Amino acid sequence: MSLSLGFIGGGINSAVGQAHYCASQMDKRWDLCAGVFSKYPETNLETAQAWGVSPDRIYPDMDQFLHDEQQQLDAVVVLTPTPSHANAVCKLLERGVPVICEKALTASIADLERIQRVQRPDSFLAVTYNYSGYPMVRELRQRIEAGELGKIYQIQIEMPADVYLQFKRGAYLTPQSWRLEDGDIPTILLDLGVHLHHLCHFLTGLNPQEVNADYHNYSRFKGVVDDAHLWVKYEQGMNASMWMSKTALGHRNGLRVRVYGEQGSAEWYQMDPEHLVLSDQQGRRVTLDRGCEVDDWLMYERFKPGHPIGFVEAFANLYGDIADALMDFQQGGAGTHPYVYGLEHAAQGLHLMRSATVAHQMRRWVSL
Repeated sequence: MSLSLGFIGGGINSAVGQAHYCASQMDKRWDLCAGVFSKYPETNLETAQAWGVSPDRIYPDMDQFLHDEQQQLDAVVVLTPTPSHANAVCKLLERGVPVICEKALTASIADLERIQRVQRPDSFLAVTYNYSGYPMVRELRQRIEAGELGKIYQIQIEMPADVYLQFKRGAYLTPQSWRLEDGDIPTILLDLGVHLHHLCHFLTGLNPQEVNADYHNYSRFKGVVDDAHLWVKYEQGMNASMWMSKTALGHRNGLRVRVYGEQGSAEWYQMDPEHLVLSDQQGRRVTLDRGCEVDDWLMYERFKPGHPIGFVEAFANLYGDIADALMDFQQGGAGTHPYVYGLEHAAQGLHLMRSATVAHQMRRWVSL
């Protein structure tokens, strides 16, 4: 049985709407039934038509949507620009509606605290970090948990892109206006940094304790951070080096993770998502793929090895996990799932990013 889903934001002209729509529908776990997809009537209608939503279940504003739909939907996805997430999330939680929110949960600690005040023990809130949906990332986590790499002492993780320097057809690309305004936490950290925090925790289960950072602006969009380095000290003596950039020419969101332990290391690269490279103390370097007898995530396999699984399929894996968590929640369970993360994890990531900003400003290490 499919769960009924509504969207707030995420119209066909948005950066994330199409990905969420395709991911939620891929395995028939969800049925998109209603939404207020855009503040622009034409875009709202075009989105509903493209995605098969009945005309009588599209709405001009969030209040009318909630009034008519809050008893009809199993969950609502918040896909508005990050600075407006808190308003939608709070209204949904206050009405007891289960929430799925695109990362970052909020753009500021003040908005995070608003959500924390309305969150109740019987609330359901999942935040989407889709990169941990890749099968080989989950394979890596399983191997770390099994102790194959030994004690983890270092992670090198990066997410470089060049969108702020691209010059095509005689013009620079222009990002959405809200992405060109930095608040207490620079937008690049909300876009990319929270993913890097998530993956470090997802793979190791460890929590950050101290951070230092160095921010830069290399593009024509002055006044915004477009390149950032974070150095993070974790529990158990682990260290992480994080680099995120929107001014690294030649990179197209090249997420790369390198994990180093006392007995081995591992590397995964999103541009080659089917492969996981493992190295050990004996000097062996082994490349695993989904064709090996190592990756038994059959529920996340949609076709045989040799036919690469991509970004949207990884996102669909997460939507399946969220469906499992929500069904458990509806049946009186805790609504938890090992691959689904909520308010506590999102809050930790936002506090890390805010502390990094303070560290950059003060030029010193800052404790969380």
